[in-house]
This record gives sequence, C-alpha cells and structure tokens, in this order.
Amino acid sequence: MSIDIKAKVEELAAKLQQDPALIKSFQQDPVKTLERLIGADLPDEQLQPLVTGIKAKLAATGLGGALDGLKKLF
Repeated sequence: MSIDIKAKVEELAAKLQQDPALIKSFQQDPVKTLERLIGADLPDEQLQPLVTGIKAKLAATGLGGALDGLKKLF
C-alpha cells in the first residue's frame, strides 16, 4: 500500500488546524494522534515522515499568519 505523503500531510494538517483540541493532542503525542486520525495502529517509523511534514506545515502556516499580522502593523 502506497500513500501520497504530501497529500496526506495536507489533509491531516487541515484537520488539525480546524480543532484546537487535536492540535494540543498532536503537540503532546503526535504519533498516537495520527494513529487516531488515520484509524490504524502503525509503527512509529512509518508515521514519522507524516509527523515531520505536518509539523513543518503547521509551522509554515503559523509563520504565514504571523507575517500577515506584521504587515498590518506597517
């Protein structure tokens, strides 16, 4: 079974961004949170690329929002 990592990262990041409780859960235990969202118990090493991608996506989204806020100041 092959999955499109980029598409899955986008999908899961969007789900996380819509639910503050999920984001908190992801910050505390990203692997368990992803297993719950995916609905499968997978080895940690298989989920690690998703965790890394989602963290990067969330950081970029947060950075983008912060930059937009700075633009409004000037």
